Amino acid sequence: MTDHRSHPNPSLRGWHLGPGIQQPGLYYRFMRRGCHALCTTLWNTRVYNRHLEPPTGGVVYVSNHQSFLDPVLATMALRRPGNYMARDSLFRNPLFCNLIDSLNAFPIRRGAADLAALKEAMRRLKGGRTLVIFPEGTRTKDGTINPFLPGVAILSQRAAEWTVPVVIDGAFDAWPRSQALPRPGRIAVQYGQPVHQSDARKLDAQAFVDNLRHKMIDIQTDIRRRIGRGELRYPDAERMSSHRDRQSI
Repeated sequence: MTDHRSHPNPSLRGWHLGPGIQQPGLYYRFMRRGCHALCTTLWNTRVYNRHLEPPTGGVVYVSNHQSFLDPVLATMALRRPGNYMARDSLFRNPLFCNLIDSLNAFPIRRGAADLAALKEAMRRLKGGRTLVIFPEGTRTKDGTINPFLPGVAILSQRAAEWTVPVVIDGAFDAWPRSQALPRPGRIAVQYGQPVHQSDARKLDAQAFVDNLRHKMIDIQTDIRRRIGRGELRYPDAERMSSHRDRQSI
């Protein structure tokens, strides 16, 4: 049976997280608390498997992309501060640019091979930081997890010590891309088992990316069954591949 405990990793308890770990400053802690209160109040957000947060080393959190809320949802319950790759257009407004820059975000050009952003991501991971990415490249149109862009394999196999899948469900219903403002709802966030770099390197890049996505589809199905939502439809070949390959990494 899957363990869905939702308490922090004991190694990360306390105000100071330990030597060599990026520490969340007072401003980051304040903003995280505020986001946690907002998401819990408006969307009854529940987070599962927080204890799987790696206590040390560079970590890339690979999340599905359902709404504008996802960067907050993916990290609000973690103890270590997040770093975020955000599309460059979000940095055009000076006020919003200052806000997301203060929360460890950096720009990436969407639809292009942005080597500068990739190098910055690898620098932060090799420096022992955590990084959140959305390898679908854009928000889902129907709640399903779309195929991943291949860049995640470079980060997982060359820079991050750990890769952690993150599945968000319910944010699409609360704030779909066709809707200007969010509405109340019910959101769940679940972390999967961390994958060590040594295991990520056992597969070629495309196989690693495909296996990671299949694992996330299985987590999504598990979440939806547990909270009484219907299973989302994926092509039969993908579902069969998911069940066959989910133990591969």
